[in-house]
Amino acid sequence: MSSLINRPVEKIYFDYNATTPTHPSVTEFVKPFFSEFFGNPSSLHWAGREVRGYFDDARERVAGMINAKPGEIVFTGCGSESDNHAIKGVAFSKKQKGNHIITTTTEHPAVLNTCRYLETIGYEVTYLPVDQEGLIEPDDVRKAIRKDTILISIMYANNETGNVLPLSEIGIIAREHDIFLHSDMVQAMGKIGIDMELLNVDLASFAGHKVYAPKGVGVLYMREGLEIESLIHGGHQEGGRRAGTENIIGAVAFGKACDVMSHDMVEETKRIEGLRQRLLDGILERIDHVRFNGHKTRRLPNTLNLSFEFVEAESLLIALDLQDIAVSSGSACSSGSTEPSHVLLAMNIPPETCQSAIRFSLGRGNKKEDVDFTLSVLPDIVARFRAMSPLYRK
Repeated sequence: MSSLINRPVEKIYFDYNATTPTHPSVTEFVKPFFSEFFGNPSSLHWAGREVRGYFDDARERVAGMINAKPGEIVFTGCGSESDNHAIKGVAFSKKQKGNHIITTTTEHPAVLNTCRYLETIGYEVTYLPVDQEGLIEPDDVRKAIRKDTILISIMYANNETGNVLPLSEIGIIAREHDIFLHSDMVQAMGKIGIDMELLNVDLASFAGHKVYAPKGVGVLYMREGLEIESLIHGGHQEGGRRAGTENIIGAVAFGKACDVMSHDMVEETKRIEGLRQRLLDGILERIDHVRFNGHKTRRLPNTLNLSFEFVEAESLLIALDLQDIAVSSGSACSSGSTEPSHVLLAMNIPPETCQSAIRFSLGRGNKKEDVDFTLSVLPDIVARFRAMSPLYRK
């Protein structure tokens, strides 16, 4: 088959969950803010007033994307900062009420490591397990609640498997017990609809570079009337919730990206989901001993996590890269660690199977030809590595 498929002129990028290219409309929109509109949004003179309107407009656009109020949007430096602000902010402001936090074993490191830090200074954390498909039962959250529980932090969509968790049901439980609910929604934004009123969330984290805005800008959603300890102290910016001169370029880019995503998200989601399914079906047709990691239906439309048994993921990643195909290892190998993915291990997947996991995450730049070329080269690559594996038996 490979002889029938021509190599694409452009390189193939299947790692949109890691980061996205800035959308051309966003790039064009922010150009004047590098020179013409240069003022500090907090300044009272003409240069400040000139950009303040754009800054407020960006806040409204982000709020509109998630059915929130503009005043509930706090611009931050990234998703990890938003996670830290939410978790530490609640922990420090509610320490008189209690010191217990509930999260899951499959959270992003920005949540897990923040919770682990809090454990070193006297807080207690319950890490809820997931089932073999990577989901949690809302009733497990209810059972974990104690009198001193002050926060529940559970992501909406998992960055490795693409699983979408039952956040709305968990939100109802949190409301019943008068406990704050925070959610890392970094991977969900732009891929599935987000409605803060329906999800019953008090705090949520977002990152611009996951939705075709530049890196270096994030958002923390804080429900109206909620007061928590600030993470960064200093000036009065962001209503006193996040000090520091506002990143006007990042904010207007994030707002514009939300506007672009909202305009055609339904159509693009269907198209990308179709490409993902074409990739999955083609792989399963051509390659044996492939394990699907995650839930088959409760998942993001763009994400595919597969273990190619008897092959190391790092070897596959490098071989695909030599074909100008960018994917991500399902384990932490890509960050220099030899440990398997904590997400897949939490799903009780054997370590050797975790080590063979590859994540394909598709996006707006992908097309049918990308999928077909990948399907033309991947079977031979897998077969070549398996031929060198003493564990492989057909």
